[in-house]
Amino acid sequence: MKYWAAFSGIVIRELRRFWHQKARLVSALVRPLLWLVVFAAGFRAALGIAIIPPYSTYITYDVYIVPGLAGIILLFNGMQSSLSMVYDREMGSMKVLLTSPLPRPFLLVSKLVAGALISLLQVYAFFVLAWLFGIEMSLLGYLYAAPVLFLTAIMLGALGLVLSSFIRQLENFAGVMNFVVFPMFFLSSALYPLWKLKESNTFLYYVAQYNPFTHGVELIRFALYEQANGMAFVITSLTAIVFCGAAIYGYDPKRGMYNRKAGR
Repeated sequence: MKYWAAFSGIVIRELRRFWHQKARLVSALVRPLLWLVVFAAGFRAALGIAIIPPYSTYITYDVYIVPGLAGIILLFNGMQSSLSMVYDREMGSMKVLLTSPLPRPFLLVSKLVAGALISLLQVYAFFVLAWLFGIEMSLLGYLYAAPVLFLTAIMLGALGLVLSSFIRQLENFAGVMNFVVFPMFFLSSALYPLWKLKESNTFLYYVAQYNPFTHGVELIRFALYEQANGMAFVITSLTAIVFCGAAIYGYDPKRGMYNRKAGR
């Protein structure tokens, strides 16, 4: 019962914080909508009416870009959730959380799960707006996407936690966010298919292949098309485990980066 009480308390706290930060929801939806309107118009002219990815037949670019924009919502929210960890650490509330009698890995994973649930709410709100623009998937596609969206959100949130363990000041984390978010986003298949990237630059193609965000986006894309991508699932899962382990190590008071930055 004490584990459930702690877990539910962390989740409810994050949901309430998100509810009171309505500008956060608006910004999370406006950003991908701009990408959807601007990039769909530009790339439709560049790639033609339809593209032919290896996992489907003819798909309009509007439909192709939606999973990638769902991924960028997960990426930004994962970073913002970790930004709140830096803020809580400066304010002292995180110290109270991490000094509770419960295991620290459990508390950090609970924090990740809470952030992932908030990411899911934002992504499905974006799906509703995309549907209003006439871009829709099948109902089964939306259902199949839920678990892989959650897995990808855990992976990206864990990456944010790893970064937050290295950074002590809030303003420094904002700069690191831009340094991490935009390369991960643009060097992926979120906006354009990998085969198109390979035609223009082979080096960037291989960089995108080793980008974990690429596999998270492909996992989401396949699920929305009611298909499975075993390779993307394995890579995303393993990356999530590695990032979670690194985050737990980073916040270990005996040997992690959190201890070193605190000067203990």
